[in-house]
Amino acid sequence: MKPHYLLTCLLVAGCAVGSDYQRPDVSLQTRFVGGDADAIEAVAAEQWWLAYKDATLTAFVTRGLAQNLDVMAATEAIRQAQAELRATGVNSALDGSLSASTTRSGSDGSGTTSTVESSALGASMVVDLFGGVRREREAALASLTSAQADAETVRLAWLAELVAAYSNARYYQEVLALIRTTIDARQETVEITRTKFEAGAATEYEVAEAQALLSTARAGLPQYAALFDANVYAIATLLNEPAGPIVAQMQRGSPQLSTPAATRTGVPADLLRNRPDVRSAEADLAAAVAAVGVAEAALYPSLTLSGTVGRSDGADSWSFGPQLSLPVFNQGQLRASRDVRISAASQAEIAWRASINGAVEDVQVAQSNLSRYRQRTALLNTAASDYDRALTLAQQNYRSGAITLLDLLETDRNTASAKISAASAANDAAQAWATLNIATGAGSAVTGQPSG
Repeated sequence: MKPHYLLTCLLVAGCAVGSDYQRPDVSLQTRFVGGDADAIEAVAAEQWWLAYKDATLTAFVTRGLAQNLDVMAATEAIRQAQAELRATGVNSALDGSLSASTTRSGSDGSGTTSTVESSALGASMVVDLFGGVRREREAALASLTSAQADAETVRLAWLAELVAAYSNARYYQEVLALIRTTIDARQETVEITRTKFEAGAATEYEVAEAQALLSTARAGLPQYAALFDANVYAIATLLNEPAGPIVAQMQRGSPQLSTPAATRTGVPADLLRNRPDVRSAEADLAAAVAAVGVAEAALYPSLTLSGTVGRSDGADSWSFGPQLSLPVFNQGQLRASRDVRISAASQAEIAWRASINGAVEDVQVAQSNLSRYRQRTALLNTAASDYDRALTLAQQNYRSGAITLLDLLETDRNTASAKISAASAANDAAQAWATLNIATGAGSAVTGQPSG
């Protein structure tokens, strides 16, 4: 190897091949459909669930964010990425070991023995001529960023599941209360009909029909009780806690979640910063771009400086020198590997752009759902109130003989259905509000406290 060629290689040491990562240009709308053009600040630390003003839900969130197994696994993945990052850079470029040995030898015939002691310290350092080591560190750093964003995505997914399970449990409790009220009303109808039958003003058929409607209402209790239990058990799993105490706590009852005031959604560009899944996809893209540089650096010569210092049987020795390696006959394979990395980077960019589109869609759908569900809740509450008034009048009119039993029972069925529909709409609206907050990335960085 000619000295001037080696000098040239040393002069270009520290120059990284491949492209430095820069966020690609992306065209975004200036506002969400139906939204305004006001951007919002970072919302990762926003505890939006406090707006429900439900102490039990707040306590569940606080404990669950610290104890949930999915969140714990995502946190452990961050530690893994941190360890992998520490293995890059200088730590990957340096290698070496210290060895020592003592050997005793002899033969039966001579009866003599000899002892040879030796020790050696060897070290080598890869000179990062074309930035391969640097690009490896960039990729590891991007992977750490991705793991941190993934942990935030897991938190948001967990919050969505917990709020849904809690809201559903309270909804089924409300339905059970409504059914019990319906049972009381229908029991009264049965008694009125029996009294009329005994007075000759009603038929046995009418008594049987009133009794059948009462039995139908009673049959709904086990179904909704099972749905309540299923959601409470889901809460226990999400909290990583035994179900028994949570069942006892939830059975004490609480009103349905009410929908807080509308939340600010910001503009689509805010999602690049606030949505952890979008940030994770961008970090994956940065890692893929860095991997192209690693593969590109492998096409060029590599320089290793190595040396040893040793002592054997009382004599000292040392050696030092550079080793230059030229990839000559495997250029085809190395170029193919680089092209693989280039394609992987292109795919990562496509995935990142798709994540942005998906995030924008999530916000717009959640925003639309919240608006529609609020309207539906208000209308169904009005309908339920109207039917409740109609049922009271129907019961009075049936007592006086102004309407038939069939009229009363029809009003009864419609009233029960309207009340359950109104409760269901309230449940949908409460969950839609949570979904909208989650779609903007709010609360992704909040951590909790384990149960005492």
